Amino acid sequence: MANTKSRTPAPRIIAAESDLREGVRALRRRCAVMRRVHDAAGDPPLRRRPPGFEGLARIVVGQQLSVASAAAIWERTAALCRPFEPSALLALEDRQLAGAGLSRPKIRTLRAVAAACADGLDLSRLARRSEEEIHAALTEVTGIGPWTADVYIMFCLGRADGWAPGDLALQVAAQQAFALAERPGPEEMLALAERWRPWRAVAARLLWAYYAALKEKRSAVPV
Repeated sequence: MANTKSRTPAPRIIAAESDLREGVRALRRRCAVMRRVHDAAGDPPLRRRPPGFEGLARIVVGQQLSVASAAAIWERTAALCRPFEPSALLALEDRQLAGAGLSRPKIRTLRAVAAACADGLDLSRLARRSEEEIHAALTEVTGIGPWTADVYIMFCLGRADGWAPGDLALQVAAQQAFALAERPGPEEMLALAERWRPWRAVAARLLWAYYAALKEKRSAVPV
């Protein structure tokens, strides 16, 4: 007898520029706002990062920093920890990590992530789960909030339908794109983004590029 058990469809992945272009075309066809955003901002960057402990750590290091500052601090941090593995990071002293430019909260978060991985958080296995399951597992780690989990899902795992409703730049860009009287909060951002499934991560890239164009910055993408 044939196995009729239903299988969860494999998630759509943005792995290359061609995947990104496919998403942009789909959004342009279905959404006039995305057409205007793309016309104003141009093609967004791919910006893939490695999955796993290193990718997650890099997001933590770069939070609330300029792209240049984040890159410099990451380079110094990575130089202390070769190979970049949980056990190697846990072996470092706080003063060494602080010397690389990391704040105390980021040191605590990096140690919490490293300890969770050492204690059994399998990021490779987690990558095969749904976005909701990945998000829930990551935010159980001390210091990992919704934004960090969202960015990891989009840029390290390449999930095409990832979304970061709490990102300030996305909120500002959406307010401008939709001519809203007030900046939308996370719940409204979730509602706005429903029209962009299954390409919400491409919509996010377009809105980050749009925000950068509005602010005349080189990049607003958070990784």
